Amino acid sequence: MNSNYLTAGIRLPVLLRLLGKNSFSLNPKYLSRLAFLLQSSLWSSIFSTLEKARYEKEIEKTRIAESPVFIVGHWRTGSTFLHQLMSNDPALYAPTLFDVAQPECFLSSYNYFRPVFSVFVDKHRPMDNVRLGMNEPQEDEYAMYRLTGFSPLEKLIFPTSGSYFLDEKTEWLPNGQEVLLWEKKLRYFFQKLTLKSNRRIVSKNPFNSMRIERLNSIFPEAVFIRIVRNPLDVVPSTIHMWDIVQRQNRLNPRGKCPETSEVSSTMAFIEQALTRQLVQVSPGRQVTVRYEDLVSAPVNELKRIYQSTGLPFHTDFERKINEFLAEVAGFKKNRFQPGKDNETIIRHNLGEYMQQFGYSAV
Repeated sequence: MNSNYLTAGIRLPVLLRLLGKNSFSLNPKYLSRLAFLLQSSLWSSIFSTLEKARYEKEIEKTRIAESPVFIVGHWRTGSTFLHQLMSNDPALYAPTLFDVAQPECFLSSYNYFRPVFSVFVDKHRPMDNVRLGMNEPQEDEYAMYRLTGFSPLEKLIFPTSGSYFLDEKTEWLPNGQEVLLWEKKLRYFFQKLTLKSNRRIVSKNPFNSMRIERLNSIFPEAVFIRIVRNPLDVVPSTIHMWDIVQRQNRLNPRGKCPETSEVSSTMAFIEQALTRQLVQVSPGRQVTVRYEDLVSAPVNELKRIYQSTGLPFHTDFERKINEFLAEVAGFKKNRFQPGKDNETIIRHNLGEYMQQFGYSAV
């Protein structure tokens, strides 16, 4: 799917509400995207109504037996790789691409949508060639955006200026009483995932890096795994990612490729907030992993993560990890060089982070 994938699958009332409060272009390019979204939302609304009638009472009775595991950290730090690895744990369940694309009806509509996804969903992500598929792990911000109509992604899809859509430094939660609805929808989504899998949920969502305090309040026993990576790799890769994602999903022409100064200053803000909020989480429920260490010794690092947070590490899990690593052995990471001037900007904005996690000498 080369466009609209962040919004496709959202229910019609939510889509109309978003269109009503945002500016979209009448250019044929954007109107064709809008037409696709309208028909997609119509089908999702139909299946959502059917699923609610069939499963609503069962969902309400479903108890989230164990608090989730949250993988947090900035984009392009390797959180997807960690999520993929942990999704091989038989005791954990990672939300799939289909779960987050159809959060209102994934319990009952999988077989109906499977032919559609096989045609329209690419086999790899456009920004890095990581494999895609209906059953591959995916971040749950996309589900929450579809369920609530709230996410910072709204400003990527409906850009209001040429500045970085994440320039506004907030905790990325709704205002006032709307945050209670957001919490309710988060619980609802996790209840549905629990009903589907009967396993503990492992969530990967960089936006949650700003919501630690709230998540810790909702799930007092939750585990938080923070992943970090050299920002000289992270920042240019993030620029590349958002440039592609916005061009493929925006509904007006105002957005532009973010600049090094914008991305690096926002990353500094996120990481500072993450450090500050993790202080409120007990040591036995949090751990930090460096991407470079995870890549060089995946099994050992996962054992350390599990030991630090009290998660049981079984031999069957280790076998599945090694099978997964064999499958992706030929994967080649994108390489980005920030350039001398941009490196100076990154080091200026993220010097504290680089020193904290051992990247200052690189």
